[in-house]
Amino acid sequence: MLYATASQTVGPYLHIGLSGLDCADLIADAPELAGQRIVIEGRVTDGQGEPVPDGVVEIWQANPAGRYRHPDDTRDLPLAPGFTGFGRVPTGPDGGFRFVTVKPGAVPDAAGGQQAPHIMVSVFMRGLVKHVATRLYFADESAANAADGVLSRVPADRRATLIAQSAGQDTYRWDVVLQGAAETVFFDI
Repeated sequence: MLYATASQTVGPYLHIGLSGLDCADLIADAPELAGQRIVIEGRVTDGQGEPVPDGVVEIWQANPAGRYRHPDDTRDLPLAPGFTGFGRVPTGPDGGFRFVTVKPGAVPDAAGGQQAPHIMVSVFMRGLVKHVATRLYFADESAANAADGVLSRVPADRRATLIAQSAGQDTYRWDVVLQGAAETVFFDI
């Protein structure tokens, strides 16, 4: 008989072995990448509103044409040399994180429609048994957001937790709240 492996929480040495994989600037190696360059800034906080200073935020996104750099995405859309769509940063003492990237294009959904431009996000931190997964959408994509099949399944009063707001030219602000009344919507994957 096979037995399940015991669950382990992440940490306390979460950053050991990961720091060499950090990538806050997704476009640094893609000088020919077309599209709107953006900055995403935010903070990760716990249920009491305290910063999470020892977490890791990962993002995965399509390029501006809506194509992922992944073998399963075989659509005839351009790929830019040097742009992987993947980023990872540790949170700072104030729980802060920052990415420099491009705004992703729309990607198809399972029903043949289009998903709104979004970025997939995972958060790891000490004390979590399993990382949490969510999405970041953009406030200035309201028509696409309204038609997005995933976002439309989120209760209307909770959707704002997934939407990054403009914080200046080409900068978006989006915070991750791990618990409590303002908790970010997380998805089972």
